[in-house]
Amino acid sequence: MSEAIEPYAAGFAALVGRPNAGKSTLTNALVGDKVAITSSKPQTTRHAIRGIVTGPSSQLILVDTPGLHKARTLLGQRLNDLVRATILDVDVVGFCLPADQRIGPGDRFIANELGELMRGRKLPVVAIATKIDTVERQRVAEHLIAIDQLGDWAAIVPCSATRGDQVDDVLRVLSSYLPPSPGPLYPEGVITDEDTEARIAELVREAALEGVRDELPHSIAVLVEEMTEREDTPHDRPLLDVRVNIYVERDSQKAIIIGKGGSRLREVGTDARAGIEDLLGRRIFLHLRVKVAKDWQRDPRQLRRLGF
Repeated sequence: MSEAIEPYAAGFAALVGRPNAGKSTLTNALVGDKVAITSSKPQTTRHAIRGIVTGPSSQLILVDTPGLHKARTLLGQRLNDLVRATILDVDVVGFCLPADQRIGPGDRFIANELGELMRGRKLPVVAIATKIDTVERQRVAEHLIAIDQLGDWAAIVPCSATRGDQVDDVLRVLSSYLPPSPGPLYPEGVITDEDTEARIAELVREAALEGVRDELPHSIAVLVEEMTEREDTPHDRPLLDVRVNIYVERDSQKAIIIGKGGSRLREVGTDARAGIEDLLGRRIFLHLRVKVAKDWQRDPRQLRRLGF
């Protein structure tokens, strides 16, 4: 008798949650590589970033979404709309609820949003208790009970993405809800469909987010302007010039990013360059310029120019 062919499954899972719920860290842990930037600052993720996990019997395409929140700007409205549109186009949702924070209005807001979006749809939602390494075991137990009381979930899975605890369980549970497929949707070895310039811009923004005041992260946007080969370098040691603009909303914010005598901007450049060289696998010279785009979060024209 011929050997039975193991059925294959492939599909999409959206990771949702309020800002700083650990979605990007979990995405990176599931993929096994860095495809999404991480920061303790809110609104770190601004695009639906796809991380691809390919196994022998399934391919899970993770969509790391911006944090759902009560929007106060046009940017916030567009990010929320992006999350809602993403949820309507996936096979399973992972709702991230960090164990180091009590269930609050933001979580109830998202639970209600999920209920509205899934009305009439049989879309499974897996509640994921993230950051369990940051609290005592008793607190984890209390958190799991609170999650259970928050809604009707397909499953509840605790995990620590930073420590790797039960990340495999999250992958197994999410993958169990994927539809049958004749094979993977992306070639094996592909871990993200984000283009290179977008990933470079995100690495610069990640470096710029560190050490800034709470209100400033929302005002930072980054665009790669140009990438060119430097002609006067040896063939065995090529150098790529990467020109990147960092946009803020006010002159005072520009001064913060640049720092005294340019010290802060040099730190950003050093940190970002290391990540970009690792991504590209080659030497680069990173040119950073800070520009003011006044109130860009509320300006439709500037939002379009910045990719939102």
